Amino acid sequence: MSDTEKLTSQAREAICVLLDVANLKPGQIVVLGCSTSEVRGSKIGSDSSEEIAKAILDGILPVIRENGLYLAVQCCEHLNRALVVERACAEKYGLEEVNVRPSLHAGGAMATAATQAFDEYCMVERIAAHAGIDIGDTLIGMHLRPVAVPVRFAGGKIGQANVVMARTRPKYIGGPRAQYDTNAR
Repeated sequence: MSDTEKLTSQAREAICVLLDVANLKPGQIVVLGCSTSEVRGSKIGSDSSEEIAKAILDGILPVIRENGLYLAVQCCEHLNRALVVERACAEKYGLEEVNVRPSLHAGGAMATAATQAFDEYCMVERIAAHAGIDIGDTLIGMHLRPVAVPVRFAGGKIGQANVVMARTRPKYIGGPRAQYDTNAR
């Protein structure tokens, strides 16, 4: 198995674990943050790779589509962590479009790859995703709904990058007499 095939396999395994635990409904959003530099074992933002981005997206995007979900790909800090989404996602959730186009060194390799892989992409500043996968400590938390719950990934890494995943759940409200639906998504 080549290095890129291994990355595709690791990414597919990670997203499958996340989706198995998150129990998402079709039409919900998964946010992806990824530093291809970290996947290579370099410092975040220092060694971007279009080849690595494509390999990881090849593992994640088909699983997202098979499950009827939307993928939102976070840009790097140089674009204020804006997101690449499918236009259909932006329309469904009433997301405000912004005018910027990611590139390898302003937005990052993964965001650039998403612009090529999505049927019709657009850029947005913020979302409230239902689950997320962070490859390489890119800090996706700002794009998750308020109550994030960690999801463990036994592999722990894709390439050399740390993998942190989360699902979200509705807020628990009420007092000592309140009862909760533990299956709520």
